[in-house]
Amino acid sequence: MSSENDVIQVTIDLMEKKDLREILAIEKDSFVSPWSEGMFRDEINLKHSQCLVARMWQGEKSMIGGYIIFWIVADEAHLHNLAVKKELRNQGLAHRFMDVMKEISRQVGLKTQTLEVRESNTEAIKLYRECGFVVKGRRPLYYPDTQEDALIMWADV
Repeated sequence: MSSENDVIQVTIDLMEKKDLREILAIEKDSFVSPWSEGMFRDEINLKHSQCLVARMWQGEKSMIGGYIIFWIVADEAHLHNLAVKKELRNQGLAHRFMDVMKEISRQVGLKTQTLEVRESNTEAIKLYRECGFVVKGRRPLYYPDTQEDALIMWADV
């Protein structure tokens, strides 16, 4: 028999500075060149930056399951960072973040969404394609750590 405390609820909330310890652990586990704490702090303070977390609630306890950071600039949303905790991947959380980005974009009247992604990041490319993004260009040697190209992807809102 399961109790109410066994049920995990997910809320998408604004990122807070108190979340950074958990966010930095996810970031380090997700990327070759992780963002620093200062980079996240800067994003939280930028007016045009949307910084959101998935808060996983079980009873009174919560943990950060992932995060998304995107900018609202002119008439487009530009995805900067998206990561999900390793043990929570492939459960729809990244799709949920992308849906939230699209809904916020729609609410503020944006027309398009864009992002850059490492050409070797096949999991992310698959996710973005499932969310309606298509490759429209390439940025040669975009990632200085690996000298890898970035694919530029776009989607209508």
